[in-house]
Amino acid sequence: MSDSSLSALPASDRPDVAARLRDALLGASFTADGLLELLGAPAYTALARSETVPALRATRGDTPLEALVRLFLLQQPVPHARVADVLPVDACLESGWLVRAGGDSGDDLAATVDVRPYGGPAGEDWFIVSDLGCAVGGAGGSGSNGRQADTAVVLGVGGASTTLAGITVRTPVASALDLGTGSGIQALHAAQHATRVTATDLNPRALHITALTLALSGAPAADLREGSLFEPLKNGETYDLIVSNPPFVISPGARLTYRDGGMSGDDLCRSIVQGAGERLNEGGFAQFLANWQHVEGEDWQDRLRSWVPRGCDAWIVQREVQDITQYAELWLRDAGDHRGDVAEYQARYDAWLDEFEARKVKAVGFGWITLRKASAAVPSITVEEWPHPVEQPLGDTVRAHFDRLDYLRARDDAALLADHFKLVGEVVQEQIGMPGAEDPEHVVLRQHRGMRRATQVDTVGAGFAGVCDGSLSAGRIVDAIAQLMGEDPVLLRDRTPGQIRLLVELGFLEPAR
Repeated sequence: MSDSSLSALPASDRPDVAARLRDALLGASFTADGLLELLGAPAYTALARSETVPALRATRGDTPLEALVRLFLLQQPVPHARVADVLPVDACLESGWLVRAGGDSGDDLAATVDVRPYGGPAGEDWFIVSDLGCAVGGAGGSGSNGRQADTAVVLGVGGASTTLAGITVRTPVASALDLGTGSGIQALHAAQHATRVTATDLNPRALHITALTLALSGAPAADLREGSLFEPLKNGETYDLIVSNPPFVISPGARLTYRDGGMSGDDLCRSIVQGAGERLNEGGFAQFLANWQHVEGEDWQDRLRSWVPRGCDAWIVQREVQDITQYAELWLRDAGDHRGDVAEYQARYDAWLDEFEARKVKAVGFGWITLRKASAAVPSITVEEWPHPVEQPLGDTVRAHFDRLDYLRARDDAALLADHFKLVGEVVQEQIGMPGAEDPEHVVLRQHRGMRRATQVDTVGAGFAGVCDGSLSAGRIVDAIAQLMGEDPVLLRDRTPGQIRLLVELGFLEPAR
């Protein structure tokens, strides 16, 4: 299908109209909190599953908020009279936010884009603009009439978008780059703590929608540049923060701009990661969502380590793995292919499996990649699998991970034993064993914040962590444990630093400042 079937977009050079529209939406409580109160939790959460029927049922009244939800979020025509006193209708018609549903003489109004209320991290009331049908469920919504999604369609907020926003380090920076900006959600977040934001996208429609998202959210405009990956950047141009939720889907052909990167296998994700190194300032972070191949006869962790550019530390977390059939089905459904001709669907499914078979791919991993530009002689690269629940936002946890790396790199065992430590907040100890047993078989420390890790420790590790309140040096604690246990303090001092390092690295202990 040609891109011409997509609706015309509102003018991006009318900040005055965007400001008036924003004020009107806020005045009618068309916000994330307002929607939750109006719709109720079941209907509100159903929207995230692309299900609009509960929300339609909840907006059958005649309040201004119900009319706005139907108009901008559920893409339903609304009579002019219902919003005439709520919206700057004439200005919205003139600038393209609204059109007359029945032509120039029609009394009903329709939105040209979806607008989804979105709550910022500090309680900000933002609005994410996307193509019709994409505010509450991805490209499948844009093909809800039995057609397939357009190649240049721009999605709204999805789980991947919010995941990346949540893991991003939010320290104040001079410059930030949103690579492949889409609807502009990452640029919007970055604008809150970056003096200058650059947003790039191969799809000019995405850049236009990003401008609308920023304007309607009351955020500063970004420097918008059209082009693929790092191509729009000038020679030598560097940033303090780079974020990207790229078109990472590993597919047999580039059909949808927002998800199919047009390169073989996971080459697009590799190219982004490898290219970020020279675009980062010292101490800067680059954070991505990505897919990677699990190839027969190859260690997936080694594959990812090879992506890390020179001069960067890395923390790579695999959150999920799908076999190739699950993966193909997920993205065929995302494009709405399952609603079309059965033979065509099966042919496309076959093509995906042929592609994976040719590349000896047995599964596909999904996760987070964080780089930090560092001048360390020996970089630290951590690649791990962590499919368990975590506590978002994780930006502070990510930053703390790299701070701990710096701390541990700068200290040998003697310096470590001379330092003082504290057990971090909300860590509990669990003792696991048979009922009635005199001693537990295992002692586990468990975090209730951040990554929510758990780690098994021995008696020394449990005892050490339990008394770490910053008052005694690690060496004095080890000596006291040795005396209690009747062990040689010299031998215990030799073997305990490794356990201390692990507890610090995993975030159970922190240096007492």
